[in-house]
Amino acid sequence: MGSVSVCVNQPSKFLCFSPCPQLWCRNSNWKSNKRSLTCFSSQKKIGFMDQILDYIEGGPKLRKWYGAPELLPKDGSLSEEDMSSEEDEVRDAVLVTDGDNEIGQMIILSLIIKRTRIKALVKDKRVAMEAFGTYVEPIAGDARDRSLLKKALSGVRAVICPNEGFISNLESWKGLQHVILLSQLSVYRGSSGVQAIVTANARKQAEQDESLVMASGIPYTIIRTGLLVNAPGGNQGFNFKEGCASQGKLSKEDAAFICVEALETVPQKGLIFEVVNGKDKVMDWKEWFATLIDKSQV
Repeated sequence: MGSVSVCVNQPSKFLCFSPCPQLWCRNSNWKSNKRSLTCFSSQKKIGFMDQILDYIEGGPKLRKWYGAPELLPKDGSLSEEDMSSEEDEVRDAVLVTDGDNEIGQMIILSLIIKRTRIKALVKDKRVAMEAFGTYVEPIAGDARDRSLLKKALSGVRAVICPNEGFISNLESWKGLQHVILLSQLSVYRGSSGVQAIVTANARKQAEQDESLVMASGIPYTIIRTGLLVNAPGGNQGFNFKEGCASQGKLSKEDAAFICVEALETVPQKGLIFEVVNGKDKVMDWKEWFATLIDKSQV
């Protein structure tokens, strides 16, 4: 098969899917008109990727195969009947709290590949629909609004927070099975001088988010990363030693990947660990998370 890629133009980047069965790619440098592609590893077969290409090009085949609903109305709204039926839904969805964030979008695409039901908080519902089709239910508005948050969390089993500032109104979290928080608190705490002043607000927000998650009573996984950087994911190993996050760096693609892998293993109470890119290889993430949880409970 040729090395042709199909790109979806989003406000913040181009998302590209390659027909290669092992890779799907993101153009990480479109602002400078450079075609530098970074790739995610996928275990899906050629047929699946061909169907993704068909969907992106407007074909109905993948929509029918995947079981996705027909396109939503042009205003992106749901009917009253749809909204009322959500109250009785099984909790099988994953909510991404910031679908406009770069890492949030990487997480969404990884979840689509895993055929997960996805909800996402976004600024512009229509833009999100054009970017992700019907695989994502976009919800636009203020996350602090109780009615909006209630709608966003309807049918949700787990929440992934790719950045600080989107955690509020814990009363609406009742029934959640797992909260995954990507935190750069270690980086903020390790800052000094001008950088510490610049990140002061982010540090305060990150501290508040971690405290709220730990006090929520919901099983949680807090992933404290090093400085998040635009670098290809999957090319390096990892370092999980305590204290590594304050000095090290982590690829944004690897950060998104770890968030999605964390969904598979829910701690009984909570799990906090640090991670940066390093030399350690993880062959089985489900087993790795299970082992880490067992160690944290000793």
